[in-house]
Amino acid sequence: MGSQLSAARAFGLLSLAVLAVGYFLPLQRWMTPERGVGYMLGIVGGSLMLVLALYPARKRLPRLSWLGNVPFWFRTHMVFGIVGPLLILFHSDYSLGATNSNVALGCMLLVSGSGIIGRYFYTRVYDELLGRQATLEEVQARADVLHKQTSTVKILPDLLAAINRDEERLLAGHRTFLGRLLHPLTAGMRAAMARGRLRRNIQTFVILAARESPAIAAQSERLFQASYSYGCRRMDAQRRVAEYRMYAGLFSGWHLFHVPLYFMLILAGVAHVIAVHVY
Repeated sequence: MGSQLSAARAFGLLSLAVLAVGYFLPLQRWMTPERGVGYMLGIVGGSLMLVLALYPARKRLPRLSWLGNVPFWFRTHMVFGIVGPLLILFHSDYSLGATNSNVALGCMLLVSGSGIIGRYFYTRVYDELLGRQATLEEVQARADVLHKQTSTVKILPDLLAAINRDEERLLAGHRTFLGRLLHPLTAGMRAAMARGRLRRNIQTFVILAARESPAIAAQSERLFQASYSYGCRRMDAQRRVAEYRMYAGLFSGWHLFHVPLYFMLILAGVAHVIAVHVY
């Protein structure tokens, strides 16, 4: 996974560098959209945007298995979704042209930007590149396992009650629409605040328990570390549950926006090609 992340970051940085170079270089001195290298960049970039449709087709149609596996086409979809728009930007000299060209360019930028956002949602809902969507039940089950691992902190019953209260706060809904919308987005911050409360509570509970038992007093530091580690893992598990609920909803809604945009791009691209070669 580390190598995949490093490769993705390197590709992203390289893409940004190419984008910046194309913006600052006087491309019009070396190429033109109507012929030569500039024309070929438009053809290749447009073709790559058409190839993007193979990923959803491969994912939904088992009979296309001869094309390759789904993870391969997912990576291809991501790469072509960046390289294609870059080539088309070079093709256009980073400038506006006729109305049909501007419409096609605008659709392409919207689709590319939407794809980047969708990629972020995807990684929060799917198991990396396996193409298998996790379920809320699976995420919740991982959190529930921790509820059963209380042997270390059973001697601090008040701590368990405090952890349960903080978990309920992380998952609780909100009365207003804006509150419900922002509630999952602030889960990380609220989890950090809960860990601060947890640390203070544990310190208090351990001190009180140590006064009652010399055995606990002798192991107070170890008890504190074990209890704090357990509590943090519980908080992180519930934060992931809250985040999953949010991102699953966002990813579902994103599809309703992204797919029509892609078809608009295809129509605008076809209209642009026809206008260039016929008129």
